[in-house]
Amino acid sequence: MDAIAVVLGRPRELSLQQLLLADAQDCLTVDIECSAISTGTERLLYEGRMPSFPGMGYPLVPGYEAVGRVVHAAPHSGFRKGERVFVPGAARCFGEVKSLFGAAASRLNVPPQRLVALDDSIGERGVLLALAATAYHALAIGGDGRAECVVGHGVLGRLLARLIVAMGGDPPVVWESNPERANGAMGYRVIDPAADSKRDYRLIFDASGDAGLLDSLIARLAPRGEIILAGFYSAPLTFSYPPAFMREAAIRVAAEWKHEDLLAVRNLVDTGRLSLDGLITHHAEALSAENAYRTAFGDPSCLKMVLDWRAAT
Repeated sequence: MDAIAVVLGRPRELSLQQLLLADAQDCLTVDIECSAISTGTERLLYEGRMPSFPGMGYPLVPGYEAVGRVVHAAPHSGFRKGERVFVPGAARCFGEVKSLFGAAASRLNVPPQRLVALDDSIGERGVLLALAATAYHALAIGGDGRAECVVGHGVLGRLLARLIVAMGGDPPVVWESNPERANGAMGYRVIDPAADSKRDYRLIFDASGDAGLLDSLIARLAPRGEIILAGFYSAPLTFSYPPAFMREAAIRVAAEWKHEDLLAVRNLVDTGRLSLDGLITHHAEALSAENAYRTAFGDPSCLKMVLDWRAAT
């Protein structure tokens, strides 16, 4: 079998290519219906700014947000033919072309333990499961639900805020300095940080990915306050020591979500506690991927771009 895939030949060189799918024992074959473009990790790969990371190197197939249907499943895999699934990457089936994370393609061979079954009603919104799991994991390490402030009103910031409310926490304040991204709040407030006079936040979640914000965030902490870094940062993070010292500030890094986080957010969506509405703003045919990536990375009104792979299957 073969597949049409997005291939980054080198930084800023993106094309669609037909690739032979390597035989993968004990894997399921999934025909992808749609995938999303990450403006975090995929942008870093596109621009050549991704820090050293397992599986790095060009050429590569990016992507970790895909929804498709199983077309071949082993009898004891736990999945059935025709079942809709979420594919969070890990599709290392393209031979010499690296996969980081390998889901931006029309067809994939994927280990069954990486997949999550989806209800048909979720449709294309299923591509948001990885970011929802990222937010859920960050909140889980935050402890007792004290989250008071979220930095950034992109998709990750919105999901953090929605999850805080869905899980019974007090609605957080969300900081967003770009007026084009200030709308769309669901049960919480969005304000420009310059208009916020509060200086005693106990817990701040940073979803901006901006490595230069630490000093300004530390200045807003209460004594023994904590900052949880939920984004992905390409530049070294530094901060001025005296303000952190005086506050006994804590800085914690939220690592990648786990499989159980995916299952938890899927269940929150299935039960209606977490809404994924309003987060997908742009669509494109996969055959127009090059233009779609430019829009995703360059248009501030684009929260999430979804590629439709059905014509490329």
